Amino acid sequence: MALVYINNKKNGTTYVYDSINYWDKEKKQSRSKRTCIGKLDEQGNLIPSKRFSEEPHVLSSKRGHVPVTQIKRSFYGATYLFDALGDKLEITKDLKTCFPDSFEQLLSIAYYLILEDKNSLSRFPKWERTHQHPFGKNIPSQRSSELFASITEESKEHFFRLQGKRRTQDEYWAYDTTSISSYSESLKQIKYGNNKDHDPLAQINLALLFGEKSNLPFYYRKLSGNIPDVKTLKNLIADMDFLDFGKVKLVMDRGFYSKDNVNSLYQNHLKFLLATKVSLKFVRSELDKIRDVIRTRVNYNSVYQLHTHSIMLDWDYTQERPYKKDVIKDKRRMYLH
Repeated sequence: MALVYINNKKNGTTYVYDSINYWDKEKKQSRSKRTCIGKLDEQGNLIPSKRFSEEPHVLSSKRGHVPVTQIKRSFYGATYLFDALGDKLEITKDLKTCFPDSFEQLLSIAYYLILEDKNSLSRFPKWERTHQHPFGKNIPSQRSSELFASITEESKEHFFRLQGKRRTQDEYWAYDTTSISSYSESLKQIKYGNNKDHDPLAQINLALLFGEKSNLPFYYRKLSGNIPDVKTLKNLIADMDFLDFGKVKLVMDRGFYSKDNVNSLYQNHLKFLLATKVSLKFVRSELDKIRDVIRTRVNYNSVYQLHTHSIMLDWDYTQERPYKKDVIKDKRRMYLH
């Protein structure tokens, strides 16, 4: 059974028919039996015919199919996958804990932004009509703006803590930043800086922390576009206190290298793997010592298929203490690879 819409070209009216297919044994072909159940008004709503409205039992009392009053096609595949991932990684559980009144709306918006990455939220109503999603209802653009505004820093930090504790403690956490170009003239954090995409635009920086084994992000921070990478590490170290992650091992590229950053990492007792420039004096000095013998079988690492060499060094550690107006100087053990 299906509904068939036929437009009468003479009067411009669209009539709706209940169509049932059957097999004609005599003509040996498929035929259909149609019953007019009404017509559509200017808004596209069904106006039932007199026979259909007065005697609905004529159709409903018969054994077999019940007349269809609404037809809708929904896509389930991608959103079903997201549901399964949310349950497996316990993201849905943590969102429900931190945002009990709005977690389904947040999930639906997240699904939309992933699947329709080039469309704005103003197109959510059109997407919602054809996709199954956790909230199951439309979220107007104004409502989504109110939803984002209701998210507090405290609730976000709570979510970061819950997700961070679900990651293996004995894991390397990669930390990096990226720049996002923008034409905005109203956002305060949009500034001109070192644009990594080489766009002649102002930008905002986004810092991200994720597990090297799990490949899952669980912490982010928006930063002003004119803050270089080397200065963002202090924000991360400060955030580590409220995140309460315990012992971690950080992996960073050479954009974060500075003497102050290395001293801060030592001061906060954090394990780290930090890339440096070959032009640094202490790196160049040690490299010159083994330059002629590095490419030998003894130094070949079959796991990484590289010639490698590791050296233990003493780092000249310094720590300024403003409250005592003095500077602590000491040696710290460091390995140079």
